[in-house]
Amino acid sequence: MSQTPSFATPEDAENAFYAAIAQGDADLLMHYWAEDEETLCVHPTGVRLTGLIPIRESWRSIFSNASIRIEGETIARWQGTVMAVHHLTEILFVGDDPAPHGPLHVTHVYIRGAGGWRLVSRHASAADDGHQAMADAMPHTLH
Repeated sequence: MSQTPSFATPEDAENAFYAAIAQGDADLLMHYWAEDEETLCVHPTGVRLTGLIPIRESWRSIFSNASIRIEGETIARWQGTVMAVHHLTEILFVGDDPAPHGPLHVTHVYIRGAGGWRLVSRHASAADDGHQAMADAMPHTLH
């Protein structure tokens, strides 16, 4: 890719992000991150990476071990003028294995700058839906 794309919406940046994952291309994937030294990625292992170089190298390592495909479902979206937050549930498919892995709870934070919308933070963690079912079953009192 000779020119960094400009994304009119955070959804456009997110779609391009997942397409780059499906291609297994860490360099392409990095075009969709904000060029900020505080850019942050937390993988499901709990490892926190700050900055574009560690984030790129982590994705290169992931892609060198296996091809992955992610099916994401948007749970909630919030968007302001210069920042957007997306909460998703992801299911992973690794290599040729048809068995799904996950689910993961994922939060993406996007910022809008001169080059359009970019990902500034991705936090993925294993879902513990057993605790969510318990929380949903508890009575809620509004004050």
